Amino acid sequence: MLTNVNSQLNKKVFASASAIIIALMLYTVALPEQAQSLFTLIQSSIVDNGSWFYVLTVAFIFFFVIFLGLSRYGDIRLGPDHATPDYSMLTWLSMLFAAGMGIGLMFFGVAEPLMHYLSPPTADKGTVEAVQEAMKMTFFHWGLHAWAIYAIVALVLAYFSYRHSLPLTLRSALYPLIGDRIYQWPGHLVDVFAVVSTVFGVATSLGLGASQVNSGFGYLFGIDVSVTNQIIIMIVIVGLAVVSVATGLDKGIKILSETNMVLAVILLLLIFVLGPTVFLLQAYLQNIGDYIADIIHNTFNLFAYKKTDWIGGWTIFYWGWWLAWAPFVGLFIARISRGRTIREFIIGVMLIPTVFTLFWMTIFGNSAIDLVHNQGVVELGEMVSKDSSVALFVFLENFPLSTVLSFFSVLMIVIFFVTSCDSGAMVVDMLCSHGSNNTPLWQRVYWAVGIGVVAAILLLAGGLNALQTMTIASALPFAIVLLLAIVGLIKALRVEAFKQESQLINAVPHAGNENNDSWQMRLKNIVDYPNKANVNKFISQTIAPAFESVAQELEKNQISVLISHENGLSLIVDHGEEQQFIYRVLARKHSQPDFITEGDDDEQSYYRAEVHLGEGGQDYDIMGWSKTAVINNIIDQYHKHLHFLHLLR
Repeated sequence: MLTNVNSQLNKKVFASASAIIIALMLYTVALPEQAQSLFTLIQSSIVDNGSWFYVLTVAFIFFFVIFLGLSRYGDIRLGPDHATPDYSMLTWLSMLFAAGMGIGLMFFGVAEPLMHYLSPPTADKGTVEAVQEAMKMTFFHWGLHAWAIYAIVALVLAYFSYRHSLPLTLRSALYPLIGDRIYQWPGHLVDVFAVVSTVFGVATSLGLGASQVNSGFGYLFGIDVSVTNQIIIMIVIVGLAVVSVATGLDKGIKILSETNMVLAVILLLLIFVLGPTVFLLQAYLQNIGDYIADIIHNTFNLFAYKKTDWIGGWTIFYWGWWLAWAPFVGLFIARISRGRTIREFIIGVMLIPTVFTLFWMTIFGNSAIDLVHNQGVVELGEMVSKDSSVALFVFLENFPLSTVLSFFSVLMIVIFFVTSCDSGAMVVDMLCSHGSNNTPLWQRVYWAVGIGVVAAILLLAGGLNALQTMTIASALPFAIVLLLAIVGLIKALRVEAFKQESQLINAVPHAGNENNDSWQMRLKNIVDYPNKANVNKFISQTIAPAFESVAQELEKNQISVLISHENGLSLIVDHGEEQQFIYRVLARKHSQPDFITEGDDDEQSYYRAEVHLGEGGQDYDIMGWSKTAVINNIIDQYHKHLHFLHLLR
């Protein structure tokens, strides 16, 4: 495993990705019709011949993520055993929601249910069955499957980065399969692919979203809907994104995400209260029931016995879109998820956003269908068919305070796009910097501006549709890479399981002193709350000699041992190709319990001599133990490690 990767720019990935982006952009600008035809042909071939592979891949991911959440692997932490989450639950959910689905809900919350209602896959148009099928298919496309794709990519990246200290880039997912070659051209190639996919995915969405913002401003202020105005809107969004990305993840993106989450909840509640409230509650419960009841059928439904273009235009399109966006969204979610257990991660990433997303689709989708189906607002359906970007604003015209609601919506759309642009720039910068987020400002600005420039040029040249088609087609090779990464994750988790099993063997630690009958001394150690100086003195006078004694004995048996003073005091036993044994003692600061009243306010903390193994802190204190007791504890842990290696063979 490579350990000396620095935070400098990865020039091979940076230069290669930039060159490919420029070449593809020039091609789509110079020959937009040819590019559209080529990419459409590729996508059509994939739908005709490979739709079964997309459906099978997404189905496997869906069930595998559920299995991980329910299995014993769910207790494994994304980071050392002692790690804690970097962000609060609310902040975490806000950021992953804003990056994962936010802008799509604004664009499709009204449009997609209505489009399914007006053109259902199997039901008769305009019937109650069409209403139910419209909501069922909307739930299917925006529900658990989509978030499962994001979750597995983020989980693979977070696990290998935080648990095994690999770079937080897509290449690390392949480490169990190709080893250190992830630092050579195969790894560079994977990261280049992720950069190109992310830039074009975000740029395409930025271009398409500019039309919705332009439509909103046209409705509110009478501004013309034109390419020029959309370019101006993108310039403003990119400018705001540059400011956000310059302030960093913990300020710009975090604040924008939390703000938009609050605005989304307010808008949702306003439509809920102003609309048919009781009906919407009933519809939400029934929609969930229909969704769950048919989830297996819909997961594997390829319309094999009923030839239709519907699945290619909707389900396969969505599966390709979620897969194409997964490198970007997955890496961003991984970046903000350090310290959470796999089970907590899956519940947070897959379940909680799905519940909110489906509630959003019910409030907006069912309300829109109700206007057309029961209240005769046929112009809403006509406008959706002509231009889906105005669907939200035409929908809001049917509510009180429509101008206020529309302004509110435009503000949310702008913030969502700023968040997507700056988080996209951050992800691309990490991919080009060995996974580091501590990079020079010019790199983040380069990618934020670059995404905007790509979107603007393609919008002017009419190449956005071609790039959108290409992005969907790129999901096929990524799906293959992702399946290989899942195989690597399974192998790594099996090793974790063996490690946990090895910890269960009967090896009781010897916590006494030289005189095991001195219970008074043991009690004194338990209720003592030493300062840092005393703990460091204990480490140097007792732990260090114990390490030396163990090292000398192991070296007699031709076993290589290293005692390191980096990051505490560590005893490292080398086993060649097999996993090394690490026993480390750190002086860790803690707050004194409330019943300890002695000392000044500045002294209301104490230190523990805590044991850390290779996988992280074990949360027990050996301060005050005798040299013999420490040696016995080292031997106990080493015994468990050898049993772990035995299970692996």
